[in-house]
Amino acid sequence: MIDSVWIALRVTGGGQEGHVDRHEKKRLRDYIGEHLDVSSTRLTDDEARFLRDFLDAYDETYRGRTETRTTRHVGWSSDGKYTRRETFTDTFTNDVGIRQDYEYKDDDGQSGTSTNMIKDARGILNWFRDHT
Repeated sequence: MIDSVWIALRVTGGGQEGHVDRHEKKRLRDYIGEHLDVSSTRLTDDEARFLRDFLDAYDETYRGRTETRTTRHVGWSSDGKYTRRETFTDTFTNDVGIRQDYEYKDDDGQSGTSTNMIKDARGILNWFRDHT
């Protein structure tokens, strides 16, 4: 699902040819800044184009999509061996952004949760880089 869109909108290498002139880059950055935090973020031409394409496709392609991954591994504590089940859920929110929910449950009764919101340009780029 996400992979096919990523291939079409690649951030690194092989992106659209040519450089963006500084006026177009400013327009792109302003457009991106309407939806994502771009403060203190340097964007290459390909990254700016990727984010523009991402924002243009957000409502139709991303909004409401969820990706869940579950892992299981063995760990050791002072009480001995335990098995941990971890669930990572990434959801594209109604407003442009990604909510990352993390949950773990150990077979010894330990559990926990956390949530992280990605609403900045670099965070979105990093998420796509890490999920392809």
